[in-house]
Amino acid sequence: MRPALFSKSAWTALVAVTMLLALLPLLNLLFADGHALHVSSYAISLIGKFMCYALAALALDLVWGYTGILSLGHGVFFALGGYAHGMYLMRAIGRDGVYQSNLPDFMVFLDWKAYPWYWSLTDNFWYCMALVVLAPGVLAFVFGYFAFRSRIKGVYFSIITQAMTFAFMLLFFRNDTGFGGNNGFTDFKRILGFSITAAPTKAALYLITLGVLVAALIGCRWIVTSKLGRVLQAVRDAESRLMFVGYNPLHFKLFVWTLSAVLCGIAGALYVPQVGIINPSEMSPGNSIEMVIWAAVGGRGSLVGPILGAFTVNGLKSWFTAAFPDLWLFALGLLFILVTLFMPQGILGLMAKLRRKETP
Repeated sequence: MRPALFSKSAWTALVAVTMLLALLPLLNLLFADGHALHVSSYAISLIGKFMCYALAALALDLVWGYTGILSLGHGVFFALGGYAHGMYLMRAIGRDGVYQSNLPDFMVFLDWKAYPWYWSLTDNFWYCMALVVLAPGVLAFVFGYFAFRSRIKGVYFSIITQAMTFAFMLLFFRNDTGFGGNNGFTDFKRILGFSITAAPTKAALYLITLGVLVAALIGCRWIVTSKLGRVLQAVRDAESRLMFVGYNPLHFKLFVWTLSAVLCGIAGALYVPQVGIINPSEMSPGNSIEMVIWAAVGGRGSLVGPILGAFTVNGLKSWFTAAFPDLWLFALGLLFILVTLFMPQGILGLMAKLRRKETP
């Protein structure tokens, strides 16, 4: 018998949390600054950013928690989605830049006379949205095909994914690639004709991000509770036995790896207009490792756990970098060690253990 998509209590909790989060931008729009019910624009942008991170953590959990593929390179998929959307946002600036040129300021500064060929059609929003899916998806498919066909797995696969994201970071740092060098894309003005800094636009981006996160959670839950999900978990737990009974793990691993990359790219595309910048530092190996920490802290192999972990870790990061800016990396390392030693199932696992103890 196929397991339920969500239990009744889980659906109730999901709806309640979604409604609560959806209420926040309305409080920002309806109540003026200083009112007891007002939610600041900063808080809306911060929570919107956390939801983008949560979507990236969910994507990682699909391959790591359920399929046993530890990726240390998901940052490159996140950044590619962000750059694809950023190209449209840069074109939308028009002549409002510093140099009042049809070209982005960084191209004018480098004395470029025209857009390179790969910027063609990027003034079209829907073309760039297609790039958001295709750029990380095609890269993941090609990389995954050769890696999985060669039966590279375990720590070796993790190392080459980290090498991949580091190579892309170095490539995008170059000024002659046409992606803004170390400064990347920033100073966005409009999206679909609306001011990107206006409160209604920020609220709309926030609600779209929330909707995508909830839809991705439900979709991923549907996958892991289906026959496909059981095969993915068999890949994780006993790949040799799976091959013995006639399944080819290559196809299943390639599907979930590509899907995870696409979800991560969508997270990056939603991140850019809310944060207002995308640069090669998003591809740094450290960012990919942080995604792994989000999943581990929340509880990998649970879908909800990585979302909880992304909010928890980034909430602590926001507080630490304001109160003790020099100590955050030490705190992050200590947190990962404590979770590994004392909470291998993460926060969700600890909560489940405490509930079992309370049950007579």
